[in-house]
Amino acid sequence: MSNEILVNITPQETRVAILEQGVTQELHIERTSGRGIVGNIYNGRVSRVLPGMQSAFVDIGLDRAAFLHVADIRDSNPEGDEAKPIEKLLYEGNSILVQVIKDAIGTKGARLSTQISLAGRLLVYLPQESHIGISQRIEDDSERELLREKLQQILPAEEKGGYIIRTMAETADEADLRADLEYLHRLWRDIQQKSVTIAAPVLLYQDLDLSHRVLRDFVDEDSTRILVDSRENFQRLVRFAHNYMTYIAERIVLYTGDRPLFDLYGVEEEIEKSLAKRVNLKSGGYLIIDQTEALTTMDVNTGGFIGVRNFDDTIFKTNLEAAQVIARQLRLRNLGGIIIIDFIDMDSEEHKQAVLAEFNKALSKDRTRITVNGFSALGLVEMTRKRTRESLAHVLCETCPTCQGRGEIRTAQTICYEILRELLREARQFEANEFRILASQQVIDLFLDEESQSLAQLGDFIAKPISLQVEESYTQEQYDVILM
Repeated sequence: MSNEILVNITPQETRVAILEQGVTQELHIERTSGRGIVGNIYNGRVSRVLPGMQSAFVDIGLDRAAFLHVADIRDSNPEGDEAKPIEKLLYEGNSILVQVIKDAIGTKGARLSTQISLAGRLLVYLPQESHIGISQRIEDDSERELLREKLQQILPAEEKGGYIIRTMAETADEADLRADLEYLHRLWRDIQQKSVTIAAPVLLYQDLDLSHRVLRDFVDEDSTRILVDSRENFQRLVRFAHNYMTYIAERIVLYTGDRPLFDLYGVEEEIEKSLAKRVNLKSGGYLIIDQTEALTTMDVNTGGFIGVRNFDDTIFKTNLEAAQVIARQLRLRNLGGIIIIDFIDMDSEEHKQAVLAEFNKALSKDRTRITVNGFSALGLVEMTRKRTRESLAHVLCETCPTCQGRGEIRTAQTICYEILRELLREARQFEANEFRILASQQVIDLFLDEESQSLAQLGDFIAKPISLQVEESYTQEQYDVILM
């Protein structure tokens, strides 16, 4: 399916939208102040080894130590032997060459691997390996074998490294492969030289910025054009394309319209929608998406859709539409980890399998690794989507200071009763002439109206006057009891 890629660049932020048939399917945002570090290679220093967790913390020069598990250490299981424990492989103070495979998310530090890989346009270079792998998206066996032979023919005689042939290599000629090969070899030589001349911890290689990764990772034979709204960056991308992927250069177009690029294509509206919990379906049904640290849940509802034949048919059609929309929302919001989908209950096994097939078909466009289980005994579909970067909501939003992320606040009445209990505690503990309540307008209004009798009774009980004061800056849950 043909696609267009929009690149919106400002000094503070780069945003990329991938559109298929004019509809936004993916959003990528990279901020100068918080650029991701996945793919970066460091000369790190082991700061702590944890035998109980079979892992280590490695100082790579960031504020927070990064995390290295024994399974991500290349020599932990040589030639299929029993895996060595981490305390036999690493010692505190060791210098170690590592690559970031997952950004720091929430309270977790970045995750590392000692298995180095360098991504090019057509190939992924594995300098410590010796095998040639091929992208699973290339399914034709004869095509796979042909690509393997084509690469082997141009490899230098002294070659010791391994490679993964990327999907984009399907249509590449020998000259393109050779150019990619030389670029990756040059990159690895530079990294090796730096690693032995600069003391740890130090950054040895930084992955391309988002605007350049667009050309390397997102553009394929279906990409009709790449619209860029910054003249300076347009020129940089064209130069990069001429050096590494000549045939792409002519697809890069400078956008010079008066209207902002993302406004023109409706991307700003899609960003706004992607932050909402509710997603409306064209049929009248809707989804409710709840994202938590532990997992994401998606609930499908018929809403106002009544169908044309019978209730089973209504449910089936709603679930079919929801399957397509959910697949798009996963990409658009970049939801990862464990995902539980509650489709509307279906009695027909045939309908269940049809919905599952439609869901898997829609997911096939996703570049991220996905595992989908069938319907569970409770009628839920459980799946995982590899989490490699923060979700869109985590990039654009922060925890609400009023509700602390709960999505709800205690009622004014609840706060009133809490204040009354606090007054009683204070009166028993301290000797005061008077008590003053500082609270929000809603809480004070309640004390002056419905709860005035409760406040008067407490005042009589503690035999002290109680005054009220509105604090405009207080949220509904905030209050103070002042001793006068």
